[in-house]
Amino acid sequence: MTENLSLFSNEPLFVVGRPVVSIFHNTDNLFSIVKLKIQETNTDYKDKEVIVAGYFPKVVEDSVYRFTGKMTKHPKYGAQFKAETFEKEIPATETGVISYLSSDLFPGIGRRTAEIIVEKLGADAIKIIINDPSSLDDIPRLNDEKKETLRLVLQQNLGMDRIMIKLGEWGFGAQLAIKIYQLYLEETIQLLQENPYRLIEDVDGIGFGKADELGSILGITGNHDHRIEAAILHLVNQASLSDGHVYVEAPQIVPQAKVLLESSQHVEIPYEAISAAIIRLGENGKLCGEEMRLYMPSLYYSEVGIASKILQLKEKNKEHSAFPQDEIRKWIGDAEERFGVTYAETQVNAIEKAINSAVMILTGGPGTGKTTVVRGIVDVFAELHGLSLDPKEYSKKDEEFPIVLVAPTGRAAKRLSESTGLPAQTIHRLLGFNGHEKEEDSEKEIGGRLLIVDEMSMVDTWLAHQLLKSVNENCQIVFVGDQDQLPPVGPGQVLKDLLSSKAIPTVELTNVYRQEDGSSIIELAHQMKAGQLPTNLTEKTSDRSFIKSSASQVPQVVQQVIGSALKKGFSIHDIQVLAPMYRGEAGIDALNKLIQEFVNPKKTAKSKEIAFGDTIYRIGDKVLQLVNQPNSNVFNGDMGEIISILKAKETTEKQDIMVISFDGIEVTYERSDLNQITLAYCCSIHKSQGSEFPMVIMPVVRSYSKMLRKNLLYTGLTRAKNFLILCGEPDTFLRGIQNDADVLRQTSLALRLGEPAEKIEEKQATEESSDEGQSTNFSLTMDNFMTIPPMIGMQGIKPIDFIEE
Repeated sequence: MTENLSLFSNEPLFVVGRPVVSIFHNTDNLFSIVKLKIQETNTDYKDKEVIVAGYFPKVVEDSVYRFTGKMTKHPKYGAQFKAETFEKEIPATETGVISYLSSDLFPGIGRRTAEIIVEKLGADAIKIIINDPSSLDDIPRLNDEKKETLRLVLQQNLGMDRIMIKLGEWGFGAQLAIKIYQLYLEETIQLLQENPYRLIEDVDGIGFGKADELGSILGITGNHDHRIEAAILHLVNQASLSDGHVYVEAPQIVPQAKVLLESSQHVEIPYEAISAAIIRLGENGKLCGEEMRLYMPSLYYSEVGIASKILQLKEKNKEHSAFPQDEIRKWIGDAEERFGVTYAETQVNAIEKAINSAVMILTGGPGTGKTTVVRGIVDVFAELHGLSLDPKEYSKKDEEFPIVLVAPTGRAAKRLSESTGLPAQTIHRLLGFNGHEKEEDSEKEIGGRLLIVDEMSMVDTWLAHQLLKSVNENCQIVFVGDQDQLPPVGPGQVLKDLLSSKAIPTVELTNVYRQEDGSSIIELAHQMKAGQLPTNLTEKTSDRSFIKSSASQVPQVVQQVIGSALKKGFSIHDIQVLAPMYRGEAGIDALNKLIQEFVNPKKTAKSKEIAFGDTIYRIGDKVLQLVNQPNSNVFNGDMGEIISILKAKETTEKQDIMVISFDGIEVTYERSDLNQITLAYCCSIHKSQGSEFPMVIMPVVRSYSKMLRKNLLYTGLTRAKNFLILCGEPDTFLRGIQNDADVLRQTSLALRLGEPAEKIEEKQATEESSDEGQSTNFSLTMDNFMTIPPMIGMQGIKPIDFIEE
């Protein structure tokens, strides 16, 4: 066997051999494990067989493969070769080619036909056929069916390998290369050579920088149309994904695009070329524009769709047949007796307005009784319309339950269900989404009579549109939320825009009822909401305390607080640590490892655990779901507990398996699924939104400063139901709650709600009648660019300068 010559050269480590057995193969992401009988290697590995693990297609036994990568040592399974690239060896002699083509891989191709092919095309026959399938046209004895068989089998067995190798040469790692291949298949190389920048739109995880590298390799440089258009789309898309904007202004994008394009290739890009590219993108339906505003089409039509639906509902409010006030109040009185509550006048008004409106908003801070009012609305609505609130009655008749309760997260939906005693679900589940949608539309119609959407502040523009367009014309809607919480993770700020537009009847609850039991947490929240600085921040109360500590002391403080709480009978599932940042000694990652070792250490040498990346998972660990998985009824933000771990040798699939219980819903995860979860002893404040915990521990230290804003701190502390433990630096907390300069999201929903209804409908009709995505709703022209006002820092530069070489 060859010695490790690569130690003395730049040649990468490789192993060449035939597969003995395929141990594991994931058809989704192509992660594979095979045992290989080694024919050649330049490593110092001495055994005759080696385990090879990596991302590559399912291997064919009796074929020869070349893998490059590095030798690693698995803590349990020993030496393995971690493959970074792979290649199926093509027979190099005429005899080898004849044997290959006449094998069982090619049904109908006998030895004589294979000999004729080699006589005509030579020892390079396989390469020639892959590169030019028409080369088979002159081969006798080959009918169209046999030609197609040859082409397909070679493409499946060798074509993918060639494409993956080429993608590797272009700088794409194995996992990313597989995503690209699965999208474009055998056309991959051709399509990318024509326009490498299509990757930005088509493949998650590829931005302008990576696509531009490939463009440079392929000679698409400078002011090439594809390159400039890609930079613009990248910037508009990033503004939505990173900053939550629904649109950007053309005067913002033009200079940003110029800087991006020139910095990566050190070339001069004229403003005129960028302006012309924006107009082309509009004409091709890749962008939508109004005045100086540029939108991604999905967000533009989502915002137009929301406005159209709201204006329709606003008109219905005028026509809505109202119930007499005395009748509503009679049923409100009955509800008070049933629930043992007494509604304040504002709460009574909220119930009345919900009953007599096609759409309304119920808003207010924590402890103001939003949940109590929602339960009253449901009860009175059912009584007035003669509806049963027993879901079993409708399931027997195979009818839809008339009261539809939804929330953006699983935990928020669970809270809504618990507070009303009725079924509630996530918006994604209601719409039938499977968790893999990008911009596809929901085709489902919601058949209920009353739709209540809780935690509306978390709902972004795209999801709000999908929900509203699914509502049937006879359904009444109540939006419930607190606009002072964090805005949605996705683009837009629908609740805030609806409130500021004043287009919908709104009731704001301001009286705090939970303070009656002495809740200083609620008191602090409302002081922050009103812009007041708390004077008793560090004073210990029955439900709140502030432990002064530096960032380096935070881990010790958190551990001591958790230890004390556990001794008092709290479960670790009752305690939630919240932090705004992942890195640092007081960050989420470090705190998760610390808490895990404290509450759930490895008990014995035989205790089962699974290592995934830098994280170790053990039975009993508290974990957080990171993506929607509606088919399993588990959603982004749901927390669960690992209840079982099966190692590869114990399973028929020969891979590690983990079972997680989410409030009794058991979900099985294979190793390839573990990127969907993370430890949840500590989580981000964003991920906690919509949830409530008996005890919240929230560090606030100077190293978080760039993240600390009033709405973030407000959202975090209002997650605490019974106890709030703040730790860190009080002055940092006070500076944070004074910082209400959140990133101002650029949205135009409130503006649209002031437009005439017929104008909105005309824009919506444009979307519905658009031909193959071509947009006729683009209002920017080169004349518009002549009128762009000077931007900050660019005074003295005339608009005409933007379009001069």
